[in-house]
Amino acid sequence: MELIRDFKKLDKHAVALAGGKGASLGEMTKAGIPVPPGFVVLSAAFEKFLEETDLNVEIDAVIKTVKHEDINLVEQASVKIRDLISDAQMPDDIAKEIKAEFKKMDAKYVAVRSSATAEDSSVASWAGELESYLNTTEKDLLDKVKKCWSSLFTPRAIFYRFEKKLQDAKVSVAVVVQKMVQSEVSGITFTVHPVTEDRDQMVIEAGWGLGEAIVSGMVTPDAYVIDKKDFSIMDINIADQAKKIIKTPKGNQFVEVEHNKREEQKLGGVQIIELAKICAGIEKHYGFPCDIEWAYEKGDFYIVQSRPITTL
Repeated sequence: MELIRDFKKLDKHAVALAGGKGASLGEMTKAGIPVPPGFVVLSAAFEKFLEETDLNVEIDAVIKTVKHEDINLVEQASVKIRDLISDAQMPDDIAKEIKAEFKKMDAKYVAVRSSATAEDSSVASWAGELESYLNTTEKDLLDKVKKCWSSLFTPRAIFYRFEKKLQDAKVSVAVVVQKMVQSEVSGITFTVHPVTEDRDQMVIEAGWGLGEAIVSGMVTPDAYVIDKKDFSIMDINIADQAKKIIKTPKGNQFVEVEHNKREEQKLGGVQIIELAKICAGIEKHYGFPCDIEWAYEKGDFYIVQSRPITTL
C-alpha cells in the first residue's frame, strides 16, 4: 500500500489521495512553479491508522451519539475523538516512511498541513478550515501529523458534516509536509480583483513575517493593484503594520515590527511585477481565477498554496 508520495509525483487529479491542497502543490510543482519541496502522507495512511487501531469503530460510535443542534455534545464528541487519535500508537510502517521521507528533504523545519479529501465538492470549502502547524521539527513531526488527522473532528468539522448531511459520506484527510520558508514578506494574491471582480486586474496583499498573520486576519496588509494586460501597477496602498509572526527559539511568536519598517512598503515595484507574473502564470495554467498564498525569502518568491476563488 502506498502511504507517501512526493509532490513531484502528484497532480490535480490526485485529490482522493492527497486532498485538495496536496494535489494542487503537486500540480504546480510539475508545472515548474516555485513551490517549496515536500511530500504528502496520503489519505490511505490515515485510513490504515484507523483500521489497525480499531479507531474507526470507536469514532463511528461517538459520532452516532451526536445531536448536532447541541453544541455541548458536539464539543464533547470532538474532544473524545481527538484524544483517541492522540493516544493511539501510529503503526510502525507509517511512522518509518514519514521519518525517512523527512530525512530526504534535508530541512530542519517543515510546515505540516491538513488536506481533506472528499467526494463532495461542497466539503472543499470546509476542508480549508482544518489545522496547520508551522516550523515543525523532526521531533514533533509524527505528533503534528496525528493532530492534522484529528482536525477532521474539530467541533466545527463535526457540525458541518451533520449540517451538510455528510455523516455517511467518505471524508478522509491527507497531510502535506513541506519545507518551511522563513518569509521576510508573505501574503495572498487574488488573480481577479476580489471586490470589483474585474478580471483584468489582480490584487496582491503583502505583510512582514509569516503568512499566518494575514491569512487569519490578525494584521492588515499592503494592497497592490496590477493591470494584468501589461503588468503596470495601478494602485499601492501601504498599511501600518505593528506586529508580525516569526520563528523564535520559543516557537512561532507575534513580535513588534521594527519601528522604521512599520509604515514601509513591503514589496518594491520590481518585486510586485515579478510576483504578479508568477501568479498570472498559475491562473493561466489552471484556467480559472486563483487565490494564491506566497512567501518571499532571501530574494526568491515561493508559492505555498493555490485554490480557486469560489466567490466570483
